[in-house]
Amino acid sequence: MELEPLRPAPITILSDQPSEEEELWTDEGGDDHSGWFCVATNPFPCPAPSCSFVAEFMTAAHLILVWQEKDDPNLLRHAQRAKEVERNPRVTEFQPSFGPSASYYAWEAAGRPVHGIRDR
Repeated sequence: MELEPLRPAPITILSDQPSEEEELWTDEGGDDHSGWFCVATNPFPCPAPSCSFVAEFMTAAHLILVWQEKDDPNLLRHAQRAKEVERNPRVTEFQPSFGPSASYYAWEAAGRPVHGIRDR
């Protein structure tokens, strides 16, 4: 199976307040992802220009992507891609103390936004 090459992340400018659509995929409604699974990695910087965020998990828009099943094919595919770029991926059970999270499938359904910068 041949993987697509990594590309620079697109940047989305967001308003000060999250839109209803954004709230759906970022789970601001309070969904608890305790017991779900995520991919921990070696620290790596956000690829967006002028962004100082450093991730320690597979993320989208600075939210930790989570899956309900440890052997979800998409989780394993993302972990494999992280391995190929030497980020030392480790599938681990998500804990809320890790930071804000988003379901991989809700993120995908929202069009896979990668990075958001709030207007100041």
